[in-house]
Amino acid sequence: MGKGYSIPKLINLTSLLLMALIMQGCLFGKGKGAMEGQLTGVPDRDRWKQEIPYGMITVPAGVFHMGQADEDIVSSRINMNRQITIGGFYMDDTEITNNEYRQFINESLANPDSTADGDILTEDDIMERFYPDTTVWETDFTHHYGDPMVENYYAHPAYDDYPVVGVSWHAAQFFCDWRTKFWNEAREADGKFPMPKFRLASEAEWEYAARGGRDMAKYPWGGPYTRNKKGCALANFKPGRGNYYDDGFQYTNPVGAYFANDYGLYDMAGNVAEWCNDAFAENSVPLIW
Repeated sequence: MGKGYSIPKLINLTSLLLMALIMQGCLFGKGKGAMEGQLTGVPDRDRWKQEIPYGMITVPAGVFHMGQADEDIVSSRINMNRQITIGGFYMDDTEITNNEYRQFINESLANPDSTADGDILTEDDIMERFYPDTTVWETDFTHHYGDPMVENYYAHPAYDDYPVVGVSWHAAQFFCDWRTKFWNEAREADGKFPMPKFRLASEAEWEYAARGGRDMAKYPWGGPYTRNKKGCALANFKPGRGNYYDDGFQYTNPVGAYFANDYGLYDMAGNVAEWCNDAFAENSVPLIW
């Protein structure tokens, strides 16, 4: 057989070894009570399956440089770059729309005892604390005719797919608590395990998601310009005093009107300001001289 190996003997030895293991299993197997006193974990636990909430996408874990992505012209040194590690998370692919927020308001009015902390709010409490303040169209813009928006922006169905505005940070936090409870009540009624709670993204998480994997880039699309080669605006922004329509929209744009970034997130530059879970503080950035 070339090098003198005996194939039949190898087969016989393998067969004998296999039979020995089988016999050992039969003689010393895990019978009733054999695992008593051993660390085996808690039996009969609910099975877990991670589900992506509707309208959200996965933002993968990674490392990026948080801070300024352009020249610090005024030498303020309050946003120096630092390397940050981010764990994976889910994020809504668009801003919360007027109609989505309306669902929150309507459900809260219909079920005032549905607050996350058990508080029972009156209709006046809900309308005063969480209803969008549409007067921001008049108060936040000096050179802007916002009267029609005050009347129609949140109330008219033509703006259902536009991002909600005039929501305070506390109202945004309460919206997250309501959304958590609203979803988990439906899951528990279906015999499913509760999911982790919704919350606002931290400043670091938001900036990481906005960059879409393009570290040190000035804009989510990567380039230093706000228009593509055809001259089309890549986001809804304030191009100049009195020239609000130059980017294609006189006011805000419907969510998802521009291209998404590389993570699949829309409007991570321009359109409306978005709340973060934590507050920016100048003294949180170490100074380097």
